Amino acid sequence: MTHLLDDIAALTEARSDWTRDQVQAIHDAPFNDLVFAAQSLHRRVHQPNAVQKSRLLSIKTGGCAEDCGYCNQSAHFDTGLKASKLMDPDTVEARAREAKEGGATRFCMGAAWRELKPRDEPAILDMITRVKALGMETCMTLGMLSDGQAERLKDAGLDFYNHNLDTSPEYYKRIITTRTWQDRIDTLARVRGAGIQVCCGGIIGMGEDRADRIGLLTELACLTPHPESVPINHLVDVAGTPLSGSAPLDGLDFVRAIATARLIMPRSVVRLSAGRETMSRELQALCFLAGAASIFVGEELLTTPNPDLHKDAALLADLGMEEAGPGGAQHTRS
Repeated sequence: MTHLLDDIAALTEARSDWTRDQVQAIHDAPFNDLVFAAQSLHRRVHQPNAVQKSRLLSIKTGGCAEDCGYCNQSAHFDTGLKASKLMDPDTVEARAREAKEGGATRFCMGAAWRELKPRDEPAILDMITRVKALGMETCMTLGMLSDGQAERLKDAGLDFYNHNLDTSPEYYKRIITTRTWQDRIDTLARVRGAGIQVCCGGIIGMGEDRADRIGLLTELACLTPHPESVPINHLVDVAGTPLSGSAPLDGLDFVRAIATARLIMPRSVVRLSAGRETMSRELQALCFLAGAASIFVGEELLTTPNPDLHKDAALLADLGMEEAGPGGAQHTRS
């Protein structure tokens, strides 16, 4: 097993022909060997002590027609969240400026709806242009896209489009019934075809088993090319959602997912995303050791809690980690 991990850690070029058995062998390796291999590869391809700060803003909250079982913004569930209209571009620009002043170099904007409607496009394009003019990376998550929309987002200056696979194909129908797995693949194809970089990951701790986590990671690593950005989220328990009360995932299993993603998608930026509010400092440090190179900062992540800025600053300082600029901590050539 050590020889297998050594061979994989020595690879810095992406491959998209992974099998589930191969990914399982990596995921289930002795923990110390797995994390050592992930950190070894990370040091060859990325800056080992740099982390990008990103900010995620809900530009349209609640009332979503989708029934994603983890989301308190779905109109299907009574979570007490009040729906809002699309935020105006002036407010978004002001929030982006605040994020930049707080050290964020990437600004992500998310709208709670099933798909981008033509009537909302002008405002969305304006937001992208304004944030891009601030010198920040731009990322949007707007649900499904139709023909031509991705190209217009690209023309406005969009750097990344987030559209997660969420979980394995087998477990998917237990989480979402209003959007198919193929719908997600089709949207990713439109994004890639328009020349926008792909941000695509998933959520773990939703009651899935180990095979489903391995299945998700394998599907991500078999996308061609790999997503440039891979957010690994831990389920945030929100009262009123179907997944509320799910048994918490063991922290070591979460680190295994981070390390496996690092090894099988060597040039992607692995992002430690939702769920940090309930993670210990030590668990987050293990995630950085396993190859995570980005966090979301700010007290709120869309509509769920996130560690405050002072806690994050203290953690990064204690770990001796530096802030990465636009582009993240990626692509240090060996």
